[in-house]
Amino acid sequence: MPSFDLTALRARLPARPITRFAPSPTGFLHLGHVANAIYVWGIARALGGRVLLRMEDHDRGRSRPEYERAILDDLEWLGLAPHVGAAELRGPSSYRQSDCGELYRAALATLARSGRVYGCDCSRKGIAAEAGDAADQETRYPGRCRGRELPLEDGRGIRVVMEPGAVPFTDALLGAMTQSPAEQCGDLLLRDRTGNWTYQFAVVVDDLRHAVDLVIRGEDLLSSTGRQIRLAGMLGREQPPVFLHHPLIRKPDGAKLSKSSGDTGIGELRAAGATPQTVLGRAAWLTGLLDSPERMSAGELESLFAEREA
Repeated sequence: MPSFDLTALRARLPARPITRFAPSPTGFLHLGHVANAIYVWGIARALGGRVLLRMEDHDRGRSRPEYERAILDDLEWLGLAPHVGAAELRGPSSYRQSDCGELYRAALATLARSGRVYGCDCSRKGIAAEAGDAADQETRYPGRCRGRELPLEDGRGIRVVMEPGAVPFTDALLGAMTQSPAEQCGDLLLRDRTGNWTYQFAVVVDDLRHAVDLVIRGEDLLSSTGRQIRLAGMLGREQPPVFLHHPLIRKPDGAKLSKSSGDTGIGELRAAGATPQTVLGRAAWLTGLLDSPERMSAGELESLFAEREA
């Protein structure tokens, strides 16, 4: 694992920073989510910070209330209590994306006033066919609808122009990075043709309105960072959050754990007799934070990161 310097991270943040744990209720939690939770709660506690719990259920077709309830139950079982969000999510809440349509529409209106938002009738299949990218590359939107002046109406996607230029940032674990959103993804999709707000848009709006200072997430989302920093600036954010991308737990073939393949679900581990301490210790070991799968309580997570302070 790359070296982690808590002192350097603290110097970039306010005295009591806010980070977040933001699962999507499209399935049950697995060990990969626990690994992320270990980083989130462990670093937050080492910094004297706060953890916000948010349900990122922008995918209305796959999100289910039963998955959300199970996530809340599994977090409580693990002993991972957020500072805000858990109680609020028992009803309609600003910490659940599906309850925040008006907030996203207001953010879209802000972008629209800049003249950089436009309607798009392209399908994902059509974009992929036109782009002809290799299987391991992100499909870049070629800008087909940018000058067509299509109305922003139901049945059409909505995009925002990503101007050329590099976005530099310093990852708290991986170091200095530079990304060029216009080259990576092209103009960013904000709302799809079925009316769903996209992850890229909703997460930027949410981190801004929730005043998130520190984003701790898996390295599979590293490529999204530059475009999210740029979009946040377009929405008026003067100082982007600090980003930290941690290693993932991977299968023997190198693939990451996923909900869709039923990988190491917390519910199954609980049913098999696992304790919270064995689950936390196993996840910490598999992500490289421990040399062996030791038992570890939620109250001990801070020690995984405080001990690395210079």
